[in-house]
Amino acid sequence: MIDGRNRNTALASALCEELARSGVRQAVLCPGSRSTPVALALDREPGIDLTVALDERCAGFIALGMALAASAPVAVACTSGSAAANLHPAVVEADLAGVPLIILTSDRPPELRDIGAGQTIDQIKLYGSSVRWFCEVGSHEADDSGLLHFRSVACRAAGEATSGRGPVHLN
Repeated sequence: MIDGRNRNTALASALCEELARSGVRQAVLCPGSRSTPVALALDREPGIDLTVALDERCAGFIALGMALAASAPVAVACTSGSAAANLHPAVVEADLAGVPLIILTSDRPPELRDIGAGQTIDQIKLYGSSVRWFCEVGSHEADDSGLLHFRSVACRAAGEATSGRGPVHLN
């Protein structure tokens, strides 16, 4: 069910609901302030079993193991900056082993990038050729168009991870 209390929670709810509709049954979360709407949406989505891990590197490998065991895509969510970079080893392993992971990174809004703030890195195509598909999801209003965009991105991510047998990255 869409949490419409504000734009970010509505969009995150649509994303997670569509991931569940597309066959994602498990997710691993590394909580952080920037990823709070995604964290809450994953926790509230009844079709997804959520595991919390405090260390991003561990979370990536937990998700990798879950995806291997289930032979199905598993989402792993974190905040921005070095948190996202710490998922890279698991992304590389998923790429080489053909394991479907859906990486959800909660980057800063475009207008707050490249302004000298600490803990910021360029997350655009952060994982390079190790992912089957990358999407800069963007900022949208929580209207029909925005919700449809988030749903279509989630659906494509699950499809790309499954058919491409490897990781995808939604930033």
